[in-house]
Amino acid sequence: MPQKPILHRDDPMAEPLVGNIKVTREDWLNVAMDVLISDGVEQVKVLALAERMGVSRSSFYWYFKSRQDLLDALLKTWEQTNTAGLVGQAGTSAETITAAVLNVWRCSANPELFNTALDFAVRDWARRSGPVRTVLDQSDARRVEALTQMFQRYDFPEVEAVARAKALYYMQLGYDMAGLNESGSYRLGMTPEYLKVFTGQEPQPRELEEFAEYSGRFWDV
Repeated sequence: MPQKPILHRDDPMAEPLVGNIKVTREDWLNVAMDVLISDGVEQVKVLALAERMGVSRSSFYWYFKSRQDLLDALLKTWEQTNTAGLVGQAGTSAETITAAVLNVWRCSANPELFNTALDFAVRDWARRSGPVRTVLDQSDARRVEALTQMFQRYDFPEVEAVARAKALYYMQLGYDMAGLNESGSYRLGMTPEYLKVFTGQEPQPRELEEFAEYSGRFWDV
């Protein structure tokens, strides 16, 4: 039997689309992203995606000129989600540096701000593609610069701000990549200590409470 289409719809209770259907550009992107994350860029193929959704591949060309056009759109989506999400959080107003870092750590909790699995998939893709590596390097630089500016807003000297920004950013990447089997409760319990390591300052109780309330919407606590 043909595989049922796997589409991302706004209404999770809606019936899946079957039969002679039309799919949107967003559907193609969403399913391509699923495959990129689960199987790697080599498996993002037009015919395979069409079969996965139960549609003719001819509909693909209503939205994309080529497979490369789709891949370019995936990379743009990644930038608009992950890079924009982290940069935006780093620029969010906060009274203290500890509150500012907690704003950034919302990216670890909320996949709509930062899709960790997608970030890893793009990094794997970059190992096979020079142009993608260039885009990744540029995005990493934007993220580190945003974090550096965040520390500088709280009067950290330039060199120290760069060092703290890089430590914070690359630690978080490594932390997520390690796939540690830690509960949300454990991570929240460690948060005050992590903040002291990355900022040198004690967080305020109300900052921790706000972060716990926010992350509790996404973590099993």
